[in-house]
Amino acid sequence: MASADNFHSQLVGWSKIILPICGIGLLSTLFLFARSSTDDTGIPFAKIETLAREQRISAPQFSGVADDGSIIAIGAKSAQFDPTTPNSINALDLSLTLKASDGSEVRITAAEGEIDIDAKLARLRGLARLETSNGYTMETNGLVADLESGVITSDGALEIRAPFGTITAGRVTFETANDAKGQQMLFTQGVRLVYTPNGAESKDATE
Repeated sequence: MASADNFHSQLVGWSKIILPICGIGLLSTLFLFARSSTDDTGIPFAKIETLAREQRISAPQFSGVADDGSIIAIGAKSAQFDPTTPNSINALDLSLTLKASDGSEVRITAAEGEIDIDAKLARLRGLARLETSNGYTMETNGLVADLESGVITSDGALEIRAPFGTITAGRVTFETANDAKGQQMLFTQGVRLVYTPNGAESKDATE
């Protein structure tokens, strides 16, 4: 009977030593297998570069003062740097507001555009809509705004709805007037004016 009790005591004693060692061995094995897993959970370096290039800025705002004193403000729904053209920003739902020193404003919107930082130009591509604070509205297939001089030029033909009628031309340029007060519009390339004063018949004048 004493021999059986002695054997049981020895078995319990060895179990207290062997079982913890086995447990440590199992944990070590699991750790080694986890370290040697072939599954790559990290992001490849090329993917990181792609993500960096494709990062967009939501609702950016740019503003500055042109040489003629006009205040130019540019906004967009989103913008990102062009990966193929250094110092160029592509923007969606682009808007541009030019406020002249006399308080008059020119407001332009376009579906997309580009801001060339080096050339200090904003190119509004596609259908661009322009409105002035004195009642002129127009649509054209693109505009270029010189952010340094404050001059805005259309890329193609356009039709302007004015308070006194309509004007069609191959090109229009908005620039500072000779007296440096406000903006003036210069129409060129086949200008046609349809004059429609209130209560009078339309009169057609062609350049």
